[in-house]
Amino acid sequence: KTPALKQLLDTYEKTGSSVLGVQEVPLSDVSKYGIAAYEKTPLGLKVTDLIEKPSPELAPSRMAIMGRYVIEPEIFKILETTPPGVGGEIQLTDALKTMLRTNPIYLCDFEGRRYDLGDKEGFLEATVEYGLRTHGAEFKKYLKGLVNSM
Repeated sequence: KTPALKQLLDTYEKTGSSVLGVQEVPLSDVSKYGIAAYEKTPLGLKVTDLIEKPSPELAPSRMAIMGRYVIEPEIFKILETTPPGVGGEIQLTDALKTMLRTNPIYLCDFEGRRYDLGDKEGFLEATVEYGLRTHGAEFKKYLKGLVNSM
């Protein structure tokens, strides 16, 4: 019911620190994401380490960073000097790990459905659900007709 970004902003207001939106993923999927190690504190889940696309054996948790962030602006200076990491690309996870040395970062295990748009099935699910929300009965009728014709 509450948008993911609002949940992150609420966490930022509580902590006064950068916030990463996360969700727990199956162990078999941790190598697709930046993964956070964390500790529970009175303010929330505080990041202790970040690892970009770890193997399941090296993953400190199953809390995957899901592309939703509220990050302090100094990250841009850090990104300017961050060397390429996994895949030969400059990884935001690596820059955040550098920032973590001097600034606390918290996690927001946000509620809600997340679609993996980098995955064909996830893209199709998001498209169909968006169509149903925005075009309602007429799109539902179309889909039923399509399914019945197969």
